Order: sequence, then C-alpha cells, then structure tokens
Amino acid sequence: MASAQPIFTILHNIGGHADGYYPQAGLISVSNRLYGTALSDGNYGYGMVFAINSDGTGFTNLYSFTGLPYWLHGTNTDGAYPFSDLVLSGDSVYGTAWIGGYSDLGTVFKVSTNGTAFTNLFNFSGTNDGAYPFAGLMLAGNTLYGTTSAGGSSGNGAVFAIRTDGTGYTNLYSFSQFDPTIQTNTDGANPRAQLLLAGSMLYGTAPNGGYSGCGTIFRIKIDGTGFTNLYNFTALDPTTQTNLDGAHPYAGLVLSSNTLYGAAFQGGSSGYGTIFKINTDGSEFINLHSFPPSTDPQNFLPVNAEGAYPYGSLIISGNTLYGTAQEGGYTGSGTVFALNTDGTGFTRFYSLGKSGDGYWPMAGLVLVGNTLYGTTSGGGSSFYGTVFALTLTPSLGIVLAGNQVIVSWPTWAPNFTLQITTNLSSGAWGEVTNAASIVSGNYVVTNAVSGNIMFFRLEGQ
Repeated sequence: MASAQPIFTILHNIGGHADGYYPQAGLISVSNRLYGTALSDGNYGYGMVFAINSDGTGFTNLYSFTGLPYWLHGTNTDGAYPFSDLVLSGDSVYGTAWIGGYSDLGTVFKVSTNGTAFTNLFNFSGTNDGAYPFAGLMLAGNTLYGTTSAGGSSGNGAVFAIRTDGTGYTNLYSFSQFDPTIQTNTDGANPRAQLLLAGSMLYGTAPNGGYSGCGTIFRIKIDGTGFTNLYNFTALDPTTQTNLDGAHPYAGLVLSSNTLYGAAFQGGSSGYGTIFKINTDGSEFINLHSFPPSTDPQNFLPVNAEGAYPYGSLIISGNTLYGTAQEGGYTGSGTVFALNTDGTGFTRFYSLGKSGDGYWPMAGLVLVGNTLYGTTSGGGSSFYGTVFALTLTPSLGIVLAGNQVIVSWPTWAPNFTLQITTNLSSGAWGEVTNAASIVSGNYVVTNAVSGNIMFFRLEGQ
C-alpha cells in the first residue's frame, strides 16, 4: 500500500535575542494560533512566551522574562528559563519557569493571550512547596496541578495544586528520600513531565528513583491522598544500558479507555528508549516498541531509521500514537513518528537535520486536523530552533479482486474519512459510514459493476 510523503514546513526559524533561543516545550493550539515558550533569550536573555499563527505568520513575543541582576543575588519578580508547555484558561495561558522568582527556585505564572498582562502566581521557596519546576500544568476547573523536580520535604520533588488566581497553593505529595548509596526509593524522584488528570486521579512519571533508580509511573488523588507507585522501571545493564522495559521516563502519559501510554528515554533492547503501555491500576505493563540500535556506531549521535531517546510526551488520536525522538533518524538529529496503540505499524514520518529544518525535538506534538505542529530545540537558519508543521497526506491503495474493489489507506490517518462517487461531474461525494472499516483503514466495495468508474478520496477532518 502506498502512502504519500508528509509535507514538512518550517513555520518559523527562532532567530535569537527578542525571538528567543532553544524552545524545549511543545505548543498548544487555540483558534489557528499556536502558543509556546522559548527557554532562553527574549528581550532580557531569560526566556519568553510566544505566539504564532498556524500558517507561520504573526510571530509575537508575548512576554520576556526579566534578567537576574547580581545585586538581587539572582532573584527577580517573574521567573526565568521556562521549560514548560502552556495551558489555556479563558484569555490567559499558564506555565512554570524553572528558576527565578523571589527565591530563584522557579515560579508559576500566567500571561494574557495578547501579551498585555503578566502575573507571577507563585514563587517556590525550596522547602515543603518544591523547587525547579520543569513541567507544564494540568488544568481542572479553576485549579492547576503540577510537579517540581526538586524541593519538597526530601528534596526529590513534589506534586502540587494551586488555584488559577494564585491562591490556595498545596503540596499534595513529596517524593521520598534516596537510599544514599544506590539512589533508590519507594516512589520515584525528580518528576519533569506534565500530569494527566482522569476523574479524581492524577497520573505521572518520575525519571529517577524507584526500586532500581530508573524511574516510576505513579498516581495520586487530586486531594493528595492515595499515592500509588504503579510501576518501577527495571535496572539497566551497566555495559549496554539495555533492559526489557525502558528507563528514565521524562515524558508524561496519555490515556485511552483504561490504558496509559508513555515513552521511556533510555533502555529497551538497544538502550535508545521505548514506547510502553500500562493499565491505570498498574497491571499489564507492555513494552510496545524499542527503538533500534544505531546503524553507524562510530557516529557521535545514534543514526538509524526510527529515532532514539524519546523525551517529549506522546499524543493519541484514535488508535494512533504520535511522538518525537530527540535523536536518531538518518542524521542523528531526531524524528517525528507514529505507532499503533497495539505496538504495530511504526511509521517514521520525518527525519530531522536536513536543509536547516531543525534538530533535537525535545517536546511532544499537537495535532490539528491532519497537521502535526511541534518545535525543535536547535537548528534552523540561526541554529536556535524552529517551529514546524508536518501535514499528513495519506494516499489510497486500490486493488481489484473479482467483483470487489478493496480501498485501503494508512492506519496512521485516523482523522480521515473515505468518500466515494461514480460521477465526478456531479460534485456529490458520499461519505463511507462503515465505522469499522474506517478504523481499520480498509474498505471493501462489493458488487462492483464491470466497466463502472468509481472515484475515491480521503477527506481530512
């Protein structure tokens, strides 16, 4: 079956200075406008919040985080170096800054979507409330939920809640202390990914700690009770850095029915990471896919057909998972890929690192219609990163079998529907309504009349 090559487009080359440096966070889409953060630079050199139209026009620096003057011992009033994705509520986006604020340990902030109003909602102090938030926030009603990578009662990070007006900060959970010799504990450490909210339960990952020191998957109720370590990633072979399940999950989780899906940065059969699933009760962990070994082991970066070291969170649409790998691909600069939720059908859409298109994507993707949007943390015309679009353009495979016409299309295209007509000039296309056929990417036209011309097309939603 043939499938057309997806169309890769650089929407914006991050240009440095007021344009920002090194975007390591993903994008959110709101009415044909994309919002994101750049880790560094902006007007003062400490990162920024930006917006851009989905066609690449209208790039806007919404807010630049202020500098850290030496006479204030590194403190400021708003934060610095935002690693996090944003979340939208009303006419404001919310996020975290890794450092800065009154204690130089990070902040929670909001900024209006037109850039006119910025509010520092909370300053981390490094004690019981946490420190150094890498992750974005999860919104439910008027409450934001997040994690810090350090601080809390033991210094290994915390899960927190705060209202959208900045009041009511609550440390829901502090990760426990390490065994001082082997860096293990019972629950995990240093969470760096956005939480997932399902009902009254928060799900997340910790890249370190757990029984082997290779990270955990956890859940906790939104009131801070009922913390459960759902899964401990197994130890890596000290020589090959491989295992059976993956290690060090920096990415967050996505949910379909009662199944969680995620990515582990390292481990698996080659040491280059895995895609996994696990039930919400912690049962039936399955390694869906291990990224393959490098085909050029002498290269400084891993080079292969699929990618290596998935850092950003996955997204899910229908029965398809979409993601990025930070390295690997044909130049070692990263890939954009898809995988069926049953672990079959791995598809590399694009291998980065060619013709200034960017490299090292550290963030997940956002899917709008049949287009994936994302960022790279480096490369582009100025080597400071890019904002890109990848338009999925599947083509149809048509096979004649007696009085049947079998029409098929890629399983990574769940947002497309098949349409059929026997008379193009009429302009009337009939949508195929067989849901089972659409899900499987295969449709059979029975009792086809010999000599009758039929036309098929895929319509993107």
